[in-house]
Amino acid sequence: MTYSLHPGAEHDIANALDFYSEQAGSVVAARFLEEFERVIKLLVEHPSLGTPTTKGRRAFPLKVFPYSVVYRNLESSIRILIVRHQHKKPDYAGGRR
Repeated sequence: MTYSLHPGAEHDIANALDFYSEQAGSVVAARFLEEFERVIKLLVEHPSLGTPTTKGRRAFPLKVFPYSVVYRNLESSIRILIVRHQHKKPDYAGGRR
């Protein structure tokens, strides 16, 4: 199984990396990216791990950072739709497919 990133999810990740780089330094930003990659690897291996949400989506939280990965489990891959800060409104980027 593989994964793909929605362009909006790429933007979400870039924003988080910019924030952590500016506020906490490059080491923390690198840790965020490592945690994101760890979660993606886990979800590719076990796509049903996330909590079911609406519209056939699932959400899975990052361990150390207050973000969740919102994705859709497709037949042979997962599609990462949103990398959402957990304090944003639940409907943030809800129109992504």
